[in-house]
Amino acid sequence: MEPAQSEILSNGKSHDLGGEMVVPMKMMQEEDVFDDPDGALENEEFLPSGDGKKNIHFTDFEGKTSFGMSVFNLGNAIMGSGILGLAYAMANTGILLFLFLLTAVAALSSYSIHLLLKSSGIVGIRAYELLGYRAFGTPGKMAAGIAITLQNIGAMSSYLYIVKSELPLVIQTFLKADPESHLWYLNGNYLVMMVSASIILPLALMKQLGYLGYTSGFSLSCMVFFLSAVIYKKFQIPCPFEEFSANSTAEHLSLNVSSHGHEYNNGLVHEDDCTPRLFKINSQTAYTIPILAFAFVCHPEVLPIYTELRNPTQKRMQKVSNISILVMYTMYFLAALFGYLTFLGNVEPELLHTYSRIDPYDTLILCVRVAVLTAVTLTVPIVLFPVRRAIQHMLFPTKSFNWLRHIGIAMVLLTLINMLVIFAPNILSIFSIIGATSAPCLIFIFPAVFYIRIVPKEDEPMNSVPKILAACFAALGVIFMVMSLSFIIIDWSTGGGLAAGGH
Repeated sequence: MEPAQSEILSNGKSHDLGGEMVVPMKMMQEEDVFDDPDGALENEEFLPSGDGKKNIHFTDFEGKTSFGMSVFNLGNAIMGSGILGLAYAMANTGILLFLFLLTAVAALSSYSIHLLLKSSGIVGIRAYELLGYRAFGTPGKMAAGIAITLQNIGAMSSYLYIVKSELPLVIQTFLKADPESHLWYLNGNYLVMMVSASIILPLALMKQLGYLGYTSGFSLSCMVFFLSAVIYKKFQIPCPFEEFSANSTAEHLSLNVSSHGHEYNNGLVHEDDCTPRLFKINSQTAYTIPILAFAFVCHPEVLPIYTELRNPTQKRMQKVSNISILVMYTMYFLAALFGYLTFLGNVEPELLHTYSRIDPYDTLILCVRVAVLTAVTLTVPIVLFPVRRAIQHMLFPTKSFNWLRHIGIAMVLLTLINMLVIFAPNILSIFSIIGATSAPCLIFIFPAVFYIRIVPKEDEPMNSVPKILAACFAALGVIFMVMSLSFIIIDWSTGGGLAAGGH
């Protein structure tokens, strides 16, 4: 059948354009076996092009999520535990170098979303793994699926690691409990399992991602409160600062008992540590790019959110992405700046732990802990959706929606993540390893190579400016990955890496 003689209408029915009846969508599915025949893989079907070249439109799913809710969902997918490590990153780069790297990663992230959306619009696919299939066949689909799975498992692990480390401190402060009592409800391992089962799992069982827009908005408001508290505390905490006596939350510190029953770490932080640095390079600078890359990865969620966007167009979804990235960019810089200016060289990889060194019973910081716990807990279900879809496409590519499988995958994932959280040495190890491996693939390499393979050569030859830029973009991702991994491995081998278990 000639493509010019056929058309597929938005209602999925056939239409006679030149004496021949158009092949209905369900007949086409026999050829494209990677499609979802019953429209069940997280409600993200797509309609393959008849000749693989002509631009087509998404006609098989009517998105109902508003523009604002989509911004909330994507912003919440970007925002997460990464914000807690940015002050530490600034402490090891200096203010200006950090601002340059943050701006670069944010701009590159927006460009990579542009590549994803354009590739998606050409072939009518709104699933990251299936773009990989269209570009490179099964190896492409498996590579994308594995990268998404690793990235999002790492992200969810980092979120639940915060629950594990912060929730016991919140309960301890509320109950004025003795931290040495070893009560079961002060054990982070038990608490993270309870939160996973009672809050995260029910939200993760929803069939559509758009329904989580309300929880995303609340989660983002919690992080705005966190940012406000960080800014406020900058003007309340003097430098040098004193360490508080009952600081049992920072067990790794070597503290001495004073005559008043208060514990200090050599009394005051030295005056030399109170001067901000504009540029700084040391062994820990190697972790900055992975931390920033980890903080901006939202690409697996972009296409699902695009699917459920009301009146979806590439321009409209790009606007959703740009607004989300701009808001998160602003929040990231302010949180990093004021967190760094508060503690300077004494900031820890997890910012909230640094406040505990001054007063672990501070009411405002206690409220901030609750807000951050709420935010990261509500983010986990959103991040779980792309992982489950990736697993569906890799293991059950032709199966229709099944509630038993839907629930089973979520339960297995949460069980695995809880095990990682219980045995992970520290949060920086999660940030650095995931940020140096799967994050460059999802932000830089895959969107660029998919774009190069999917966009027809007659539309954009290989020597065209867009494809040359895409090739350079992919090469930049490879360079980032190799450099970050090399620096981190060297740092670990010399025993200086915090990610090796120091914190």
